[in-house]
Amino acid sequence: MTERKIRVLVAKPGLDGHDRGAKVVARALRDAGFEVVYTGLHQTPEMIAAAAVQEDVDAVGLSIMSGAHNTLFPAVIDALRARGADEIVVFGGGIIPDEDIERLRAAGVKGVFTPGTPLKTIIDWVHANIVPQNA
Repeated sequence: MTERKIRVLVAKPGLDGHDRGAKVVARALRDAGFEVVYTGLHQTPEMIAAAAVQEDVDAVGLSIMSGAHNTLFPAVIDALRARGADEIVVFGGGIIPDEDIERLRAAGVKGVFTPGTPLKTIIDWVHANIVPQNA
């Protein structure tokens, strides 16, 4: 039996209207062999968590360029917990100051990627840190 592919939901929480980076990462993950679901712009944390559960994903990758990462990343984690989906790994990137990275990790964000991170670094991180559930 073939092992199930890692499933990743890529999401743009909040009012941020810039999604080029999220689309580039989503395509890179897909091209690397992952199953990828992209939710589109202007998603609430609850919408992201609901989609993650519905799509039976192993990870949620968040992209934020608006500066609301300290609010929205933890809100997505809380929304996942509220749905009993604690096993879904949350990672993300965008315009995130270095001084906020430890705060995000303390809130449960497993990986944080800042501008200029090579796509291969993100792909390698997903391979090393995400295990397909229900495989």
